[in-house]
Amino acid sequence: MTRDRFYGAVRAVGRFWIWFFFKSVDVRHPERVPRTGPVLLCINHPNNLIDSLLVGAVLPRKVHYLATAALFKNPLVARFLLACGAIPVYRRQDLDHAAAPHPSQATHANVATFEACARALAAGRLVAIYPEGTTHAEARVQRIKTGAARIALAFEAERPGALALVPVGLNFEARKSFRGRVLVSFGPPVPVSPYLDAYRADPVKAVDALTSAIQWAMEAEVVHVDRIDEARLVRAVEELYRDALVRELREERGLGARQVDPVRLSRSLVDAVDWFRRRDPERVERLWQRIQSYRALLAEYRVKDEAVRARLERPRRRERLRRGWEAVVGFPVFVYGVTVNFLPYWIPRWLARRMSKKETDYATWRFLAAVIAYPLFWALEIWGVGRLAGPRWAAAFALSLPVAGLLAYRYLVGAGRLRSRLRFGFVALTREHEARRLVVERREILGELERAKTEYLAATKGSSF
Repeated sequence: MTRDRFYGAVRAVGRFWIWFFFKSVDVRHPERVPRTGPVLLCINHPNNLIDSLLVGAVLPRKVHYLATAALFKNPLVARFLLACGAIPVYRRQDLDHAAAPHPSQATHANVATFEACARALAAGRLVAIYPEGTTHAEARVQRIKTGAARIALAFEAERPGALALVPVGLNFEARKSFRGRVLVSFGPPVPVSPYLDAYRADPVKAVDALTSAIQWAMEAEVVHVDRIDEARLVRAVEELYRDALVRELREERGLGARQVDPVRLSRSLVDAVDWFRRRDPERVERLWQRIQSYRALLAEYRVKDEAVRARLERPRRRERLRRGWEAVVGFPVFVYGVTVNFLPYWIPRWLARRMSKKETDYATWRFLAAVIAYPLFWALEIWGVGRLAGPRWAAAFALSLPVAGLLAYRYLVGAGRLRSRLRFGFVALTREHEARRLVVERREILGELERAKTEYLAATKGSSF
């Protein structure tokens, strides 16, 4: 009970910082996770520690994560993880490196891990595993390992029909961005009982078959792209065309901004690109070359695509007046917010760049550094205001800190867009031909994408667009 209270406190703190760090956390089908009884979650792993914090934040049940044994080497970290219910997973590289680990040593460690999982599931707990085995930055689910299937089948053989095996997809709009969006999607449970007869006859084949089923179920909850070159093309098409698709969907179907499913939309783009690649690869290659040429022009003139898109769309006069009014009125708030939040905002970014060994580490380092930096600097600033102006002003100042910080960040993002548009306006004044060329190139690429969409919808008829 004491440990559950400790987990509850850690979860509450994590939920607050998740809310602060992300603009929105959308949760799809959390009801697919039973409120009681043994559950095994199989989660993709795009963003290191952030992944565990997200899943724990959106589920009311205590989550027992399988974590690499390397994290347990520090005694303090080990006590913290164990208090949170983590279960160490011993890989060969996690064992004593003073000498080459003997196979029996690795086997004994793995047995201990499987026994710990079996005990947790037998007690009706929720266990979470990352079957890919490592974090990665690819737009796909890597080939998963057999551990999840082995745990599920071993438990199900003792208690048929008791286990719920639920695939989970984590989809980040922008992996490194502060105030980005993330979707946590829980898939339909994967049935384990149908594999039991095969498991009793040939455990290896049954484990492989269930592993494939888990792989497919996880891929269904994320934007999965099989080929790296295809992933680059899909991302390029999304950058240029996603806003237009969202706008069309909202206008045609009367949907609100939050009703458009970003994962479904991205997966539809993946399906469309794959469809055209199989039927007309030369057309896909021409489109890719054209997008690459457009990107090269943007880089040459140091202009962002958002500025060219804004020139094409030409916002209405009322919209331009509203933005100008917001820029004028919001400037003092921006200055105040930057003044009191600059160091806790900048230091985590600097530290994350210095400490991250790979892309998937960046958000975790920035998140952890922010959890320390913001309370530390805010406490020092509140103390200073209290000393100079008294407790009432200190209380008011404390309430203003997070609000001013978020408003300043929004203003900064808007200022970045304005700076990009002004840069493009300068190019249009000084190099009119080049600016017109950028606009024409973008318009023609969008025209080609519109024609491709029409052909794809007519050919597939059951498209998920």
